[in-house]
Amino acid sequence: MDKVPMTIRGEQELRTELEVLLKRRPLISQAIAEARELGDLKENAEYHAAREEQGICEAQIRDIEYKLSVAQVIDVSKMDNTGKVIFGTTVTLLDIDTDKEVTYQIVGDDEANIKSGKISVSSPIARGLIGKFDGDEVVISTPGGEKDFEIIKVDYI
Repeated sequence: MDKVPMTIRGEQELRTELEVLLKRRPLISQAIAEARELGDLKENAEYHAAREEQGICEAQIRDIEYKLSVAQVIDVSKMDNTGKVIFGTTVTLLDIDTDKEVTYQIVGDDEANIKSGKISVSSPIARGLIGKFDGDEVVISTPGGEKDFEIIKVDYI
């Protein structure tokens, strides 16, 4: 089984979500029991809704437990700050064509959220940045065409 890279924050968020789901489990079971007492299960909407909620909750629990079991948690703050772009680093880039600065943290696939500046390690931008150094100019092939960037800063936070 291959390990999947994950940041410390990503692991913490998954563990928090798992705790919430595990606390919902008995509440859902109680709702099923109460719905059973209402009578005929064939036409009991509360019972069917509670059973559906239970199925969704159990699937989410299994999914999170699996992700945690294959996670390789990487603490980038304990790495040597050499200016090299690696998994977990936060990279500030200058788009050479537009003179705009953008900042991305390179995270695991499940943690990626472009709105919060987190890009997947398997994204074209991250793949083009991994292994490069602070001050390097890189050409990255994106779905919109090739983009020229200069790496302004690499943070190991």
